[in-house]
Formats: sequence, C-alpha cells, structure tokens
Amino acid sequence: MRLPVVFILITVLLDAMGIGIIMPVMPELIQEVSGESLGNAALWGGVLTAVFAAMQFLFGPLIGNLSDAFGRRPVLLLALFVMMLDYLLMAVAGTVWLLLIGRMIGGITAATHSTAGAYMADISKPDEKAANFGLIGAAFGLGFVVGPMVGGLLADLGTRAPFYAAAAFAFANMAFGFFILPETVKPENRRAISVKNANPLGSFSAIGRLPNMGRMLTILGLFGVAHYVYPAIWAYYGTAQFGWDPRMIGISLACFGVSMAVVQAVLVKPMLRILGDRNTVLFAFTIDIIAMFCAVFVKESWLILALTPVMALGSVSTPAIQGIMSRAVADNRQGELQGVMQSIGAVGAAISPLLMTAIFWAYTDANGIYLPGAPFVLSAGLVALCIVLFAWPALTNTKEKAAP
Repeated sequence: MRLPVVFILITVLLDAMGIGIIMPVMPELIQEVSGESLGNAALWGGVLTAVFAAMQFLFGPLIGNLSDAFGRRPVLLLALFVMMLDYLLMAVAGTVWLLLIGRMIGGITAATHSTAGAYMADISKPDEKAANFGLIGAAFGLGFVVGPMVGGLLADLGTRAPFYAAAAFAFANMAFGFFILPETVKPENRRAISVKNANPLGSFSAIGRLPNMGRMLTILGLFGVAHYVYPAIWAYYGTAQFGWDPRMIGISLACFGVSMAVVQAVLVKPMLRILGDRNTVLFAFTIDIIAMFCAVFVKESWLILALTPVMALGSVSTPAIQGIMSRAVADNRQGELQGVMQSIGAVGAAISPLLMTAIFWAYTDANGIYLPGAPFVLSAGLVALCIVLFAWPALTNTKEKAAP
C-alpha cells in the first residue's frame, strides 16, 4: 500500500479515535471541572456532542473548498497541527466552557474527513473509487474500536491522560504526512473559493443542481439518521433488552466496530465487482432493514452478537453511493462534494440521537408499551424510503465537466 494512502487512513482513524478516546473520561472530567452531578454532567456531555457535530456540518464544505483551492496537503497538515493544540487545550481545561471551545475546535478539525475523502478520490481511478472509500470506512470503524479501548486504559492514569495521548497521535501523523504526502490537486484543477459554495446551504445547492445529486444527498441524509441509531441508543438498548453491564456494552461495540472494519476493507471491492454499484446499494439497504427488524425482537445476547456482522454488512452502501457521486462530479469539485457529504453525515449525527432516544424513552418509560427496540422500527422505515428514492427512477452516472 502506498504511503500517502496509509497517511490518509491513519488520519481518518485518528478522527474516529479522537471521538472515542475521550469518551471513557468525559463523565468524570465534566464533573471535575463543573462540580455538577452526574445527571447534569450528562446534559453537558450532550451539548458537547451536539456542538462537535454542528461544527462538522458548518465547516465541512468550507474545508472541502479550501482543499480544492489550496490543495489537500496544506489543509490536512494544518488541521492535524490545530488538532494537536486542541487536545492540549482540553488536557489543561479547568472549566466546562473551555471544554466546549475545545469540542468546537475539534469538530472543525474533524471536518478534514472530507479532505481525506477528496484525496482518495484524486488518486483513484473511476472504477476504484467506491472500493477505496470502503478503506476509509474501514479505518473509521477501526478507530471506533481502538479509541474507547485506549481511552479506557489511559483513564487509569487520570482524566487528562487520553487528551495528551490524542495530541501525541495527531503530532506523529502530522510529521509523517509532512515527509511523505504529495499534493494531488493539479494547478489547472484548482478552483477559487466562492462564499456561496463554502457554506453548507450554498454547497448543497451547487451540488444538488447536478443530475440526481439532490436525490442522492437526500438518501445520504435519511440513511445517516437511520444508521446512527446504533451509536445513539445501543448502550441503552443493550441494558434494557439484555441486562448488559458497561463491560458487555463495550464488548458489543468493539464487535460492531471490528465487523464494520472487516466489511469495509474486505467485502466492498468484491461486492462491487460482482453486483455493481446500484445492486450493491440495494442489497445493503435490504440487509439493513432485515437486521433492524431483528434487533426489535431478539431477546438473547448471543443472538444479537451473532447478528452484528450482518448489521455491519449494510454499511457497504455508503462507499458505493460515494463512488457514484464522486464519478458524477468534476475533478476540481471533489473536495466540495466530500464536504457536503460530511455535512450531511453531521446532520444525521445531530438529529438521530435526539430522535432515537426520545422514541426509546417513550417505549420504555412513557406509554405503557415496553419495546426497547422501537427506534429500530423507525430506522428500518427510513432505509425503506431510501430504497424507493434510489431505485426509482434509475440513477445515471453523467460526468460533470470541470467548472472554472
């Protein structure tokens, strides 16, 4: 594997690790700096999560456009440097407001996920893009596993230790990229930044005007809300449905992350070769619906763990859709496209937890019907709507001409 690809995958892995590595210490840290109860600390934790997602939404298109104008290399290296400083800030933060500022900065630097995707698009042949986006998904899934594990181990050294470790990881990857990362945006493909396209709504409008792109963005948004049901309610669902303790919840999340990484790294390419983009997406959506309905009714821990790889199999739809969209957009707008897609994902990450936890509360505490898996019913319905939007009428793959 080429070293620049290794750098990109490590960068994405660090984006995921940066979220997970601090999760084990956040409740104790927020209580430490605020003096509040655990319940109030949880409320602050929700605010910090929402702010992180909001910053990704707001800055994803801007970061993507910056990479189209100035190149991927400077944007990625600068973001890693700022990420390192941000973790150091959070390591010494003595108030919850400094933690809030740190999460805002962290959301902005994590928006470079779009630039990493654009870099991968730059170096990929048209028929390789979807499979290479699968590698990015695998790296993110691996980070989702490694982050909480490392954070939990470092928590024994104190609430600040995971932040110092995350800063060291960011610095090490920045140094690695400085020496091995070439620029991929050719001078003739660089595009001046437009204020209209560097904000989320302007970018959505610009990309959405391309053939079928508005529908594809809608599909990504609906799927993001649906699929985020897993991180949004999994801990609560596992406790209510199976009586899991925190250790078992951690094991189940690790199983899911490993399954996601294996599916994205190993299965995406052969599935695309055998089924093609369109049928891969439809197959994955169908698997998602089946898995979500199974989650509603399964009562045994071993059975839901056995279904975990099936749940992860549905994730192959995302790189397939990314490949379809990337091939339809001009080379000098790949950063903008990836930024828009990241913003769509951030919207799902902000909306889904609020929606899914409300449904979970309603069907465990409020209305007399005890059904902890109720949120999965809504998720299955949203994925079914994605199938309808994707399958009819058939999508085209017309390539946009390079914009000035």
